[in-house]
Amino acid sequence: MEVGDKIYIAGHRGMVGSAMHRKLIKEGFTNLVLRSSSDLDLRNQAAVAHFFETEKPDYVFLAAAKVGGIHANNTYRAQFLYENLMIQNNVIHQSYLQGVKKLLFFGSSCIYPKFAPQPLKEESLLTGLLEETNEPYAIAKISGIKMCEAYRDQYNCNYVSVMPTNLYGYADNYHPEHSHVLPALIRKFHEAKISGAKQVEIWGSGMPLREFLFVDDLAEAAFLVMQNYQEKQFLNIGTGEDLTIKDLAKTIQKIIDFKGDLIFNTEKPDGTPRKLMDVSKIKSLGWVPKIGLEEGIKLAYTDFLKILATN
Repeated sequence: MEVGDKIYIAGHRGMVGSAMHRKLIKEGFTNLVLRSSSDLDLRNQAAVAHFFETEKPDYVFLAAAKVGGIHANNTYRAQFLYENLMIQNNVIHQSYLQGVKKLLFFGSSCIYPKFAPQPLKEESLLTGLLEETNEPYAIAKISGIKMCEAYRDQYNCNYVSVMPTNLYGYADNYHPEHSHVLPALIRKFHEAKISGAKQVEIWGSGMPLREFLFVDDLAEAAFLVMQNYQEKQFLNIGTGEDLTIKDLAKTIQKIIDFKGDLIFNTEKPDGTPRKLMDVSKIKSLGWVPKIGLEEGIKLAYTDFLKILATN
C-alpha cells in the first residue's frame, strides 16, 4: 500500500476497525473510505455492489462482523451465522468484481476445534468438532477463510486472513449481556465498586485458560501482513501466553480496586477449556506484541470510564 491508495475499512467504528483506522492514520494514509452501518448495510448485496462500483477501493480491511460473548453467541445463533456470512460474501465478492488489489479478512480463534492440541496451530483447522456455544459464528469465520482461499485459487485474488486471539482495548463492547469476558468483568467490577457490593459473580468455574491481545497490537500485525505477506495460509495473531479466567478476574479486581469477594457460578458454561495460539508464523515476520496485559487493562478501563461519561 502507498499512502495515497484508496483504502476501505469495513467496520471502522468497531474495536478492530477503529484500531486499524488509528494505525493507518499514524502511518500517513489519508485516502480512507469509511461508512457506518447506518450509511451502508453490508448485509445488503445491492447496496454493497453499488458502494464498490462507486468507490472502487484499492485495498480492503474486512473488520466488520456481528460479534459477542458466550451468551450472545449461544442465544442469537441464527443471526450470528446469517449476518456474518452475508457481510463476508458481499464484501469479498465485490472486492473481486471491482479489482481490489488486496483484501485482509479478520477471523477469530474460535474457528479451531474445541479439543485441538495446544497451542493452536493454523494446521488444526477443520480437524475436529467446534465448541458448541459459538459454533455458528465459528462456521461463518471458517467460511470467510475458505472464501478468501477459493478466490485466490480460482481468480488469483491476493486475499489473506488473520485469526486474532481474544481482543480487548479501545472501543470495546461493554454490554452486560453481549460482551466478551474481559470487558464484561471490567464493567462488573466497576459497578460493584460504585454500588458498594460485597461480591461479584463470574460465570463458570474460573478454570478455562484464555489469551488476550490489546487491539492496537492486532492492528500493528495486520498492517505488517497487508504490506508484506502474500501467502494463502492464514495467520494466528496473539501473545502466545494465557491465564485462567480466575487470574484474569483477580487482575481486573486489583486494577479497579474492588475489595469484595469473587463468586464463581459453575452452573454457567465454561466454553472451550483452553485457547492458546501458536504465533510462531506471525512472529517470524518480525511482529511482537508491545502492550502487556496489566497495562492494556488499565488503558481499557480508562476508555470504559470515558464511554460511561459520554453515555
